[in-house]
Amino acid sequence: MSSPAPPPEQAPAPSPRPPGTFKVGTLAGADVLVSSSWFLVAAMIAVLVAPRVDQVTPGLGAWKYVAGLAFAVILYGSVLLHEASHAAVARHYGYPVSSITLHFLGGATAIEGEARRPREEFWIAVVGPLTSLAVGGVALAVHTLRPEGLLLMAVEGLAGANLLVGILNLVPGLPLDGGRVLKSAVWGATRSVHSGTIVAGWVGRVVAVAALFWPTFQSEVLGWPVGIVDYVVAIVVAMFLWTGATAAMASARLRSRLPRLVARNLARRTLAVPDDLPLAEAVRRAQEAAAGSIVTVTSDGRPVGVVNEAALLATPEDRRPWVATSTVARTLSEGLALPADIDGEQLILAITRTPAAEYLLIEPDGSIYGVLSTADVDAAFRAAGH
Repeated sequence: MSSPAPPPEQAPAPSPRPPGTFKVGTLAGADVLVSSSWFLVAAMIAVLVAPRVDQVTPGLGAWKYVAGLAFAVILYGSVLLHEASHAAVARHYGYPVSSITLHFLGGATAIEGEARRPREEFWIAVVGPLTSLAVGGVALAVHTLRPEGLLLMAVEGLAGANLLVGILNLVPGLPLDGGRVLKSAVWGATRSVHSGTIVAGWVGRVVAVAALFWPTFQSEVLGWPVGIVDYVVAIVVAMFLWTGATAAMASARLRSRLPRLVARNLARRTLAVPDDLPLAEAVRRAQEAAAGSIVTVTSDGRPVGVVNEAALLATPEDRRPWVATSTVARTLSEGLALPADIDGEQLILAITRTPAAEYLLIEPDGSIYGVLSTADVDAAFRAAGH
């Protein structure tokens, strides 16, 4: 499973590694992380597979657990291929991918932001299950060659697990890949990504309820034997599906408010002053011009800083005639100058990448349009929710 992305021209800053994970390499341009929970499931697989190892290759003793652990590594190698396919297609469309994480329930690919088109959403999502089905198909083909011993066990396990993963991931409910396929279909039909996510989210909740009652269906309708482990697994899977679907729906409602955020409409009128101008004089000029912000410029008019409102208010008035305006201005480092027309999700992403109180808005011709305050963006976002 995965989550989509921002435009290619704005690569995000490297994200800190999630706690409890270990980096084991890089694949498809993304860090490969293993969570601590993976070691638990690997140990469980080793114990569960050990009796089968004993059947196909008797006399291994304690080495049967090592063979079981090796099978767990091979199995998760196919999960890694599934996730790497998501990452490769996302990068093909120009979307940055920060990491691939292997965990207790399988894997997850962290693709920044959201897909821009239904077609991209579809291909980024569907390639994972298709990869699993392909791995399962290759394993079935190898099985026809009649391998023996541990190789036979590994081939059978890979075929069964990957075919099951491929089919289940195509179930049309978020957060499964099939849910994102459904989302892309509804999105394409309605021209609304919000509608696509809500529909796929509700289907995901239905799937979660079905997963919860699956052991009961097995027992009462199919007459299959069911144990406590089946109920525990059903509860874990149902919780995973329900929380994932709910989170996707909440995110969709949040994103539906983003298009109302337009930097140009939120900008404060600004006054450009020399960076060595006394602060008191800069404030006087700003008040006279009814400007809500101050930008410091060099002698040739190049903007170099944005006056921080909090730092200005913290400077006593009796000191302001004796300090340069630049002393309360934040230097315009990368990320603090934004296009005046930036809006919606790209505006939020830009603010998230480079947190600051104020940003300078620049017109396409390089001229200064105004200053954007984070406080104003927050207020507008809250107002958009009402």
